[in-house]
Amino acid sequence: MAVLRGKIAVVTGAGRGIGREIALDFARNGAKVVVNDLGAAADGTGAARVADDVVAEIRAAGGEAVASYDSVSTVAGGESIFRTAIDAFGALDVLVNNAGILRDRTIFKMGEADWDAVIEVHLKGHYCCTAPFARYIRDTGRRGCRIVNFSSVSGLFGNFGQANYGAAKAGIAGFSRVLALELAKYEGTVNTISPGAATRLTLPLMEGRGEAVQDDDWTRSPAQIAPVVTWLASDAARDWTAQIVNVMRGTIGIMQQPAIIRSFTSDHLWTAGDLDSVMPKLLDAKQRHDERAKLEGAPEKI
Repeated sequence: MAVLRGKIAVVTGAGRGIGREIALDFARNGAKVVVNDLGAAADGTGAARVADDVVAEIRAAGGEAVASYDSVSTVAGGESIFRTAIDAFGALDVLVNNAGILRDRTIFKMGEADWDAVIEVHLKGHYCCTAPFARYIRDTGRRGCRIVNFSSVSGLFGNFGQANYGAAKAGIAGFSRVLALELAKYEGTVNTISPGAATRLTLPLMEGRGEAVQDDDWTRSPAQIAPVVTWLASDAARDWTAQIVNVMRGTIGIMQQPAIIRSFTSDHLWTAGDLDSVMPKLLDAKQRHDERAKLEGAPEKI
């Protein structure tokens, strides 16, 4: 069943990896797709028209798609990506903010350029592509639109050597929660994916850890992410918003959002003695909560 028939979608970073699989799955499910990709190297340098190959693949299968080569890291680029959808298809219903780069360094070695480049593509890139779409939703009253953003375990849990990437991805999770509130009146949903897959960005990291990845292992394939994003973009997900979905190694799960686990109050300003008493209790509550979440979050076979 073509669950996205009649929908028009933009997928950024769609020339390779996860973005490519999403664009192909969207087209298979009836969506008209803007395949955006600057075609840069993994560190964000250079450019190549890799989007053309995905567009050709979609069209060869009978789908409709156009290419966009704009960078997501500028306001002008985001506006141009949005305008490509309007000019080609007359509307926009779904935005998938997937484009990304890596410049891994420990904080001891990270230069300003490494920090800025990653923040610009990931965090600022989400803003640059989302802002014109959100204004379009407001100005036209278009209902039921979908935004799917991409965070990472690096930002949600932490990962050594990725302070720039982790900060951007944590910021995207917060950005998504706010967007969900702001677009609710238009029946729009905003959800976040925390993915895990073998792509040109992650394969070197996996190999560095001594992990062998087989070409036929679907649990490491970026293809496992695509059907989840397609579902979130469909009418079936109308009640899903402001959630973080973890998809990796053949599992799908919902992640907890920030919440107060235990708290204390006092009728006076906190003293050192008060804190000596309550701080260990707070830490203990957090540790017990984490243990419960670990047990309850273990994958169940369907």
